Amino acid sequence: MFRRLLLSLLTLLVATLSFASSAQNCDHRCLEGIADAYRKAYLAHDPSLAPFAEHVVFSENNIMMPFPEGTWDTITEDLGPPLVMTDPVSGNIGIYTAIMQMDTPGFLAVRLGVRHGRITEVEHIISTKRNLSAPPTPIGEVKEYVHEPELFETIPADQRLPREKLIALADGYFSTLARNNGEIRGTCFAPEATRRENGLLFKDIEGGFKSGFYLFNERVRRVHVLVDEEHGIVMSRGFIDHKGNIDKYNTVDGREITSVYREPHSWAFLESFKIKNGCIAAVVADFIGAPYYMQAPWNAPQYGYLGP
Repeated sequence: MFRRLLLSLLTLLVATLSFASSAQNCDHRCLEGIADAYRKAYLAHDPSLAPFAEHVVFSENNIMMPFPEGTWDTITEDLGPPLVMTDPVSGNIGIYTAIMQMDTPGFLAVRLGVRHGRITEVEHIISTKRNLSAPPTPIGEVKEYVHEPELFETIPADQRLPREKLIALADGYFSTLARNNGEIRGTCFAPEATRRENGLLFKDIEGGFKSGFYLFNERVRRVHVLVDEEHGIVMSRGFIDHKGNIDKYNTVDGREITSVYREPHSWAFLESFKIKNGCIAAVVADFIGAPYYMQAPWNAPQYGYLGP
């Protein structure tokens, strides 16, 4: 009798531990399901439609606010289809999509933090023509917004780069962007690599960097928040700072450029990089104007501060 009771207790303990372990682990498919639920809840203005934790930390355009607030009250249409990236190691989800707020179109980037199958963190960058600041920000048309096909491609298991290498290549992009002088620093680009900024398509991004056109970027402060090894994608949060002290300058080929930044200014972004065959193949970014040298609330120590 005692042995049977002991065996039953052990069986129950193993089952309980197994359940607890599975509750803590959420793989790519699990996180993709949560991303889908989030979009449905957001569009319906109804948090009960997604697995939110009891306490949710929420920011929109780097302003902390109660959850739900901001565009949770105003979204009227999710135009999709979205780009979704997932990181089971960190428990983060990234989403890029286009939305409408009544008659106001916008480009939305989302980062979700998931713990034990529940959404605990929600971070939005929402870019609309109404909240852009001078100098003019590139912005596309939401009805024409598409994601490059390679962004959805799964990298074969034997060709996947380790997280550290993926992060290094994304970081090299930002190193190249800061004080850009034509030198490619710590990264490489596929021949047909493209970039979408607030839905607007740019081609020959390597050529732009090699021209030294972006000399006016004083610094790029960044934190890499998500690594989707299955798809070879890194998502980063950060700011591009312009001191506003450059008037005229020359590109590598001798063209004289007048900088559009005439005063201290920053861009705030959520930007992601598709890395294929060891080089950046596509970039997608949503960003907005921000006060010069603004700090992201998520960069505080309690949220995993990793940089300035």
